[in-house]
Amino acid sequence: MTPPDRTRVLKNIANCNDPQRLRVYMKNARARGADDVYDAAFHQLIQVQPSAQIGTVAHDVWRTIYAFEQLLREERGKTVLLSRTRQAIKNKGEVRTVTDLVLKRTASDGFNMLQERDLLKLSFEAIVVARSDHFPTDVVERARARLQEADMDLDGILAYWSAF
Repeated sequence: MTPPDRTRVLKNIANCNDPQRLRVYMKNARARGADDVYDAAFHQLIQVQPSAQIGTVAHDVWRTIYAFEQLLREERGKTVLLSRTRQAIKNKGEVRTVTDLVLKRTASDGFNMLQERDLLKLSFEAIVVARSDHFPTDVVERARARLQEADMDLDGILAYWSAF
């Protein structure tokens, strides 16, 4: 892909609100080895899918859920929903569900999967750190500790989430 074509494609991705179309961009980018195009389409996909208002904890939580489901879709070749997490949110809400998961003694499978893919900035722990004013102090401390144990740059997480 030539630089002008890449620039045009990245601009189209940034303006795209259609999840199916974004998945096509991702698939084509993977086939061509265009990691930057894939990453742009992936991040746009998880930005446009949540129905919650941008900048809210609810939107952030759903971005993470959609990111994880997309990774599972690619890995397994079929649609996979985080049914238990979705049910917990339905019953308790986003903040309580995230709080419960972060306070568990060990990191969740989702945390470990995101860590393997160098995507911990999308973890529930990262949301807790970035939106600390919405969570109890003990939850924020646990999230910070888990991310630091994983050698995550907390300033980088704050910078990433401040864009939303």
